[in-house]
Amino acid sequence: MSPKKTTLKPARNVPASKKTPPDPGSLRGVANWKEAAQFLRARGIEDIECITPDLAGVPRGKMMPSSKFTSNTSLALPSAIYRHTISGEYPEETESFRYEPRDSDLKLLPDLSTLSVVPWETDPTAQVICDIVSADGEEVPYTPRNVLKRIMKLYADRGWKPIVAPEIEFYLVAKNDDPDYPLHPPKGRSGRSILGGQGYSIAGINEFDELIDDIYHFSEKQGLEIDTLIHEEGPAQLEINLRHGNPIELADQVFLFKRTIREAAMKHGIYATFMAKPMQGQPGSAMHIHQSIVNVETGKNIFSNPDGSPSREFFHFIGGMQKYVPSALSMLAPYVNSYRRLTPDMSCPVNNAWGYDNRTTAFRVPVSDPQARRVENRLPSSDANPYLALAASLASGLLGIMKEIEPTAPTEDAANEGSIELPRGLLEAVALMEGEPAFEEMFGREFIGLYAGVKRGEFETFMQVISPWEREFLLLNV
Repeated sequence: MSPKKTTLKPARNVPASKKTPPDPGSLRGVANWKEAAQFLRARGIEDIECITPDLAGVPRGKMMPSSKFTSNTSLALPSAIYRHTISGEYPEETESFRYEPRDSDLKLLPDLSTLSVVPWETDPTAQVICDIVSADGEEVPYTPRNVLKRIMKLYADRGWKPIVAPEIEFYLVAKNDDPDYPLHPPKGRSGRSILGGQGYSIAGINEFDELIDDIYHFSEKQGLEIDTLIHEEGPAQLEINLRHGNPIELADQVFLFKRTIREAAMKHGIYATFMAKPMQGQPGSAMHIHQSIVNVETGKNIFSNPDGSPSREFFHFIGGMQKYVPSALSMLAPYVNSYRRLTPDMSCPVNNAWGYDNRTTAFRVPVSDPQARRVENRLPSSDANPYLALAASLASGLLGIMKEIEPTAPTEDAANEGSIELPRGLLEAVALMEGEPAFEEMFGREFIGLYAGVKRGEFETFMQVISPWEREFLLLNV
């Protein structure tokens, strides 16, 4: 599939999922550059942050005066930012992992539908999420937002539109400036550190009332909508559920929510972490993804037949998830730490089974009416890049529909009591991704090569660190 040609600065940039364009009086998004200038002027915005997610989902970009932003200024980043590890190192080249010989510029193309204020800044500041294009205006296919757009186009070519709803878990932890020491939960308003076993506890949420108020306040200022917030099983572990919608918009929201939650936590002298497994012996943090597909012409959920029964597409989507998600796991569990979460008896599936309202399966079908029939992918961890996690999950289901893959029978009992049915570590997961021929059409050869190279580089960096376990059990015993 050839990349789409686009201009460096569109006269109009309207999100495809919105029937009417946003206006400059809204909290989030404008339709064109004229409205962008009005938006910034009405709010007295002095600076604007032009940001984009790298392979890890870390915001990268540039800040500039708002007057420069609206005056046809060209923004660029080096291509190398998509080739370094989470620790900032650059892996060695391989046959499939290559650096751009000149480290040429990539252009930041603002998506004006994402324009919003940055509420935690003391000076009036705005932010906008940018797509990445080459100097001649072609979309760069290996950047995360474009990878997800590629999957969306595969659905659109069939007259379909995926609908998703992410759930993001995270921990609040006491500040820790020495990585050699374990993390601990912070003290709440009671003056005591909250303990585990507080699943769905209102008292557990109330321990951090002021912080949660700031999360809501910051979110509202950015036009981000939280559906629900709960306390999870771990100590000071929270979960935010987002309303269902367009995958690009929901990935943008997760991208911004992570930043928002971290900023709100630091305002209160603590950290918020999206590590998959931040504390030994405690549950990990997931990013569950609810998925359905709508026929664009009819507006109907294709997972249900007219009589309300589950459709062939519904079962084939599940079959595709079962077959392909294990090979895409490195996009859902992207770090060495992610596989510490994927262990038995830790409230996390370690299988590729599916079932009706069965939380021990990787793919759960919640109880719903036919129009809301959906499949929940419970494997992604909260450390995943939301754009890539959504792309991997939706691509796997689409492959199942395209190839008419039949699922296994639904699991009626606990599915986590047998052997682990998923890759047990990062290198195994990366090898499975590279070895799956169907992924080249889904994600593109260049992305797979770059992503695999970065993941292997991160593993080699991890292997240079001597852990406390090694010092404890090997120092005097071997």
